[in-house]
Amino acid sequence: MRSISFLLLLLISFTLNAQNNAIQAGERLNYNISYNMSGIMNTIARVTMETSEVKTKKSTLLRLKCTAASFSKWDSYFKIRDLYESYVNPNTLTPYLYKREINEGGHYKFVKYNYDYKTKTVKSLIRKKSKNFESGFWDQNNTVNFSSGTRDIVATLYKLRTLDIHKATVGASDSFNVLFDNENLKLTFKLLGKETISTAIGKKECYKLAIGVSEAILKGENTNIIWLTADENKIPVYARFKVAVGSGELKIQSASGLKN
Repeated sequence: MRSISFLLLLLISFTLNAQNNAIQAGERLNYNISYNMSGIMNTIARVTMETSEVKTKKSTLLRLKCTAASFSKWDSYFKIRDLYESYVNPNTLTPYLYKREINEGGHYKFVKYNYDYKTKTVKSLIRKKSKNFESGFWDQNNTVNFSSGTRDIVATLYKLRTLDIHKATVGASDSFNVLFDNENLKLTFKLLGKETISTAIGKKECYKLAIGVSEAILKGENTNIIWLTADENKIPVYARFKVAVGSGELKIQSASGLKN
């Protein structure tokens, strides 16, 4: 379950200081996820990424929301209803609040992070469903330390798009930390070059990036790849992944509300 939910949103970053010139409120991206079953690639779920403006008493934040839901014909096999959202500074995409609620094949988990940048700690709540308690749930509260530049997976996903990838040389690689399930994971990337591919929103010249993660979630070298449009929006349009239990792909279906 952990690998499936992580892979729905696994992306990477090039540097931690870029300003946001690529993302605005009102953007919406829709994707289909396919999974290889007995040698046949089956489209099993839809992923939607959308942004909106949220006003608080002290500031205006950008809400980064990602949802994943299996198509109805697959619900009896493996039902997916996931929600990920991060509330961030609209210029730097620095996160202040993160929420994750997943329901995958009957497995339920809720995660909430409150970031404190003065103490460099996150107040974490993880709630799981359990049959051993009358309430059906149990809560785990923790305080987790984080280093400068560490982000949750959603903020990381969007941060990638603000970076000056065109300045990187082919073969360049780097790594940084993402907080996921109270663990600091090290994500690595390597720029493989540019490639033009056909998508549902047209033919796109893309940056081609190989992805790795410190835990044994992804398998193989240069087999987990994402394609980002080589323009100012840098939206992900296609991805391939390989895990211990199989392989799959993510394909864009529509895009609206783009900033550039």
